Amino acid sequence: MAGNREFFNRRLHSLLGVIPIGIFLTQHLIVNHFATRGPGAFEEAAEFMGNLPFRIVLETVIIYLPLLFHAIYGLYIAFTAKNNVSRFGYFRNWMFMLQRATGIITLIFITWHVWETRIAAAFGAEVNYQMMHDILSNSGMMVFYIVGILSAIFHFANGLWSFFVSWGITQSPRSQVISTYFTIGVFVALSIVGLRALFAFV
Repeated sequence: MAGNREFFNRRLHSLLGVIPIGIFLTQHLIVNHFATRGPGAFEEAAEFMGNLPFRIVLETVIIYLPLLFHAIYGLYIAFTAKNNVSRFGYFRNWMFMLQRATGIITLIFITWHVWETRIAAAFGAEVNYQMMHDILSNSGMMVFYIVGILSAIFHFANGLWSFFVSWGITQSPRSQVISTYFTIGVFVALSIVGLRALFAFV
């Protein structure tokens, strides 16, 4: 019974990391990328997302609850995993270790980002272009955001590779190699989008 529960939890953890969390990450980066067209374009895109019907319900069910489960169970996996890169320096072993490390970094980053934006908004602050400009004008915060965003994107892209394997989509060695190149492409593409958005705010 415990084995079945462990199997189910890991499958659910993997699924939620892609749907809906990975989809939300991609959408969030794209909305932020509108800042490259100027403050007005960003404000318009952010306003559209902020005015979606049942936004609070959607955010809770589609983002916060899945993210909470993924984060808590991810911490369990991270602190019970046996990393063996010191003995076996294979590429996938390094990816295994980096997946856990970037998961912890991403959790810290998301917690801080939510505090600076969503929690601040609950107390009356306006989440807009100027807010992000003020945050990212601090060089230390800019570095923190760069590390956080790249960690989040890596965690998603590498987790996507694991998702394909654990759900039986890529079973052969050849398909897993192709998947590796595909997920590297996802990481590079989303990183460009995320970094361009960050620098657009300053």
